[in-house]
Amino acid sequence: MRLIVIFGGLLFTFLLFTCTDMGIVAQSISADPRVNALAANIDVYDGFDGPKLSKLWETSRFSPGAVEMQSEIVRAGSGAVKITVHPRDEFEAGQNGDSDSERDELLEARKLTSKEGVAYEYSFSMFFPKDFPIVPTRLVIAQWKQFCPDSRKCNDSPVLALRYISGELRITQDIGKQFIVLYREKGEFRNRWLDFRIQARFSPREDGRVKVWLDGKQVVDFKGVTANLENATTGYPSPSYFYFKMGLYRNVMAAPMSIYIDEYRKRQLRDGDL
Repeated sequence: MRLIVIFGGLLFTFLLFTCTDMGIVAQSISADPRVNALAANIDVYDGFDGPKLSKLWETSRFSPGAVEMQSEIVRAGSGAVKITVHPRDEFEAGQNGDSDSERDELLEARKLTSKEGVAYEYSFSMFFPKDFPIVPTRLVIAQWKQFCPDSRKCNDSPVLALRYISGELRITQDIGKQFIVLYREKGEFRNRWLDFRIQARFSPREDGRVKVWLDGKQVVDFKGVTANLENATTGYPSPSYFYFKMGLYRNVMAAPMSIYIDEYRKRQLRDGDL
């Protein structure tokens, strides 16, 4: 089993997250807003080769039995994680006109949460089995969300997301209640590994950046706003921070879905690298 975790710097405050019907809520944050509790110089890797899920992942966003460590379909090494969503898994009732949803996702551990204005690189491989349903149901396979203390006030949509809908792969933003498609491609993405590499700097200003590669080919190079504004009206704190999830998040449907994930890595980029 290979599991590499490197952190530099000091952890100055403690963030305690709990799950509610609306997502992740921070229960305690440092009284000094200038203090950022997140570790610097993140460089972590998970090959999913062990018998159980590593400590890089929270277990609050998937139902019992939804996550399986297996060795039949792998990208590299001896294992990969299989995630299967069934109807009503981690069910959330829709509000304000939104559809009901269900999910089974891996949520990164709180110590990996990203800082505003800092560049990070994520890479991972995903495999849709050949019988994966091709349906128009909304499906998010990876997402980056801006932390909101009160999700009843904020826009709870991901600021960056990978989606797979009707056989089409999409990379999207949802910022300031504006939905933007950065990339879309229709094709046969099943029964083969898809290698993703994403570089992102989340910022409510024009210095934000998103670059995405799929199977070694660059498909997104975006410069501009990559986070929601931070003020009393939007409800987002300043500075903001961002958390990552991957797996299967969808509108409710009757059929199950499975996805395989392998070769995950997250690292903080040096200043000037993005």
